[in-house]
Amino acid sequence: MSQSWSGKLLLGALVVMSMITGGLFTALISGGGETVGGIPVTTAQPSVTGTVQDSGPAALPVLADVVEDVRRSVVRIEGSGGGSASSSGSGAILDRDGYIVTNYHVIEGMTEVKVLLWDGTAATGTVVGTDPGSDLAILKVDLPSHLLIPARVGDSDRVRVGDDVFAIGHPFGQNFTVTSGIVSATGRVTQSAFTGRGIRDVLQVDAAVNPGNSGGPLFNRAGEMVGVNTSIENPNGRFFVGLGYAVPSNTVLRFLPAMQAGEAVQHPQLGVSVQRPDDVNAATFGVTTTRGLYVTQVTAGSAAERAGVRPAGAGTGVGGDVILALNGEPLETFEGLARAIDRAEIGDTVTLRILRGSEELTLEATLQPWDLQ
Repeated sequence: MSQSWSGKLLLGALVVMSMITGGLFTALISGGGETVGGIPVTTAQPSVTGTVQDSGPAALPVLADVVEDVRRSVVRIEGSGGGSASSSGSGAILDRDGYIVTNYHVIEGMTEVKVLLWDGTAATGTVVGTDPGSDLAILKVDLPSHLLIPARVGDSDRVRVGDDVFAIGHPFGQNFTVTSGIVSATGRVTQSAFTGRGIRDVLQVDAAVNPGNSGGPLFNRAGEMVGVNTSIENPNGRFFVGLGYAVPSNTVLRFLPAMQAGEAVQHPQLGVSVQRPDDVNAATFGVTTTRGLYVTQVTAGSAAERAGVRPAGAGTGVGGDVILALNGEPLETFEGLARAIDRAEIGDTVTLRILRGSEELTLEATLQPWDLQ
């Protein structure tokens, strides 16, 4: 199953059903830091054992030493479903209790999941919780704790463009393959193939990722997992051309407790399509402002419709409301609106300041969930 947006492909390999899937990832735990859902989270720059490459004031550990540490946390996932459907991918051990993170598209539709550790140990994986809107899932395996080498989860908000990163996964069945590169961009948006929801703050990388890398970890040079490799940009095929995407580790941490609790995570939606009015299109929209966001469409049954937000007229494109602010914060871009909604929870009530004609109004909208498809 390919992604529903043009040119972006999921990274695993689903046999017979032609679905591209991927796998789980892992990294090394070091002491200290906070915990989320029982998972250690790095809050300070960690030390990595091994040789340090002296390259001046910003000396870095030798990559081979870092890889040798963290690869023990990477796992391969093999799934089978109804009929002859199967999948394979990558993933990461999160703790010694056996929790593992991967992409939702790796295990979607699979009735049996097998997890293979670095040393060849195999175990049955149970899907504990999922977040289709972020393309994430949590598995659990029942294995002795000494076999489970957990990942050290880094702060993806600290990732900078140009940072060295590397991926470990199982592309094309080549187990525990390591590829490296840099962070090409931060703050990208991809789209969930399952809900149509935008996945925000995605990391763009040029480390090679291919079918079988899905769900696998993206590490920084310190050996911290900062992302989960998810999809690639490739308009002409399914192979890597230098544009890979990873769901940030902070997104994993935000929804990890809910997934560990067995929930299928859902996300809030306001339910509007908008455009930024400017000096050119404001007249076309029939508005006299270049502030805020002009509402072109409102989703039926959504929070926005229930709150009374008015879209542009069908066929005319005029008569729509302009959203000036949400919860008192001025809005200038769709991303600003989307991020504000993303930070809220289903059932939260948000306050919208609206310009309708020449009159400013205040509306309250109670956020609804994205429909799972």
